Amino acid sequence: MDSTTVTPQLTRLQPDCTAEEVVALLHRDGAVIIERYADPATIERVRTEMRPWIEACGPGREAFVGFKTARAGAVMARSPASHQLALDPMLNQACGSFLAPHADGYQLHLTQLTSIGPGEGEQRLHRDREVWGGRVPRTVETQFSTIWALTDFTADNGATRVVPGSHRWAEGRKPKAHEITAARMEATSVLVYSGSVIHGGGRNDTDRHRDGLLLHNTLDWLRQEENQYLSCPPHIAQHFSPELRALLGYRSSFGMGFVSHPFPPGEAAELVSPEALFRHPTSHWPGLVLSL
Repeated sequence: MDSTTVTPQLTRLQPDCTAEEVVALLHRDGAVIIERYADPATIERVRTEMRPWIEACGPGREAFVGFKTARAGAVMARSPASHQLALDPMLNQACGSFLAPHADGYQLHLTQLTSIGPGEGEQRLHRDREVWGGRVPRTVETQFSTIWALTDFTADNGATRVVPGSHRWAEGRKPKAHEITAARMEATSVLVYSGSVIHGGGRNDTDRHRDGLLLHNTLDWLRQEENQYLSCPPHIAQHFSPELRALLGYRSSFGMGFVSHPFPPGEAAELVSPEALFRHPTSHWPGLVLSL
């Protein structure tokens, strides 16, 4: 077979892989699979905690999100088990290294459980960086993204389609059929990919749902796709670890993101980091909604 018609495959790493290995493969291929990386009990807890919201979702209203696909966000607020995945030390080390050339830090950009239903068609192939309308230069990498397999991902049930190496392509180049591969992986595995690699949800020809958890990070100076301060307002975020609050964006970075407390004059400092909010009893936050 001519080498130009061989479908490229995603590299698969073992659970004991290093952040350096992940970053190297992101630079080379734009995506990598880490097999059986998560604790099965954690994955099952995420599914259980998110099930009420997925079951309450109506069908999608346009082709890109899927007419037979359910999507539920605010995952950090709804699924305590997901915190372990969002704060995974190795992946956060890899994220920090991968995005370091373009920012002083990173933040949680999107949290979503995606359940591709039977009969769903293929999602349009795209780059996640398109959410900013092409206004961020291609020399700036925008995202470090993960899709955690909550169920097995197969070629028949909607496994994410990926075009390895496409993060280096010219803007207008379209993939040929043989350049697209399916990210087949067992439940508990995770697909890690950049915001510049071409990908899209697969077609589900089975009678069962394909469930994946999207946890995407972006540069700390870009607007998040999911508004984390509304998904996880202070009365919810106060119960999170400082590390998770920082990942959500409750921190300042080189003067960006400061707050002025809604206290009476003289009772609190001005222009402070959001982290200071959580040093005060919630009853002293008159300007914030503390219960829903």
